[in-house]
Amino acid sequence: MVVRTLQGRCPGFWLVVLLAALWPWHAHAQTNSALERQVKAAYLYKFAGFVEWPEGSFARPDSPVVIGVAGADALAEQLEHTVAGHTAGGRPLHVKRIRRGDSLAGIHMLFIAGHDKALAQDLLAASRGQPVLTVTDAEDSLGLGSMINFVIADERLRFEVSLKPAAAARLKISARMLSAAYRVQQVAG
Repeated sequence: MVVRTLQGRCPGFWLVVLLAALWPWHAHAQTNSALERQVKAAYLYKFAGFVEWPEGSFARPDSPVVIGVAGADALAEQLEHTVAGHTAGGRPLHVKRIRRGDSLAGIHMLFIAGHDKALAQDLLAASRGQPVLTVTDAEDSLGLGSMINFVIADERLRFEVSLKPAAAARLKISARMLSAAYRVQQVAG
């Protein structure tokens, strides 16, 4: 099944998923954080190509997809290297570091590191209902309103998706991305 999927139209995304699924996160503790940053950056880059933002989310047809990163400067640096020269949906990608109190205006995707729960709660509340794809890496983040959350499952980096906040933000997440998720929480009702 994986071989057929990798032959599909989006081999880069599936390659990231495959690598994350195969890498045992406990194996090399010293290189774990650097590898984890690389894989998260690759996922964030790929997520941008599997999301449709509502009309009016971009000022101009050539406006970049802006990925905000809060509480994770090392990941922001890795992501800058990962997205350099790449596009998503024909748009260039730009990384912006977000600090407590910064406006989320112009942000299309927001990664919030889980080590500061108060920051995560504040930013998730500020982004609620806005066309901002929120991504976190803390336990119970989906319950706080995050749309995507990184988890370690079966000693592998995976991601789970909550469709309710994405629907409230008028974001459409591709079925291909959802099929790669570890878990998907459907919209109730």
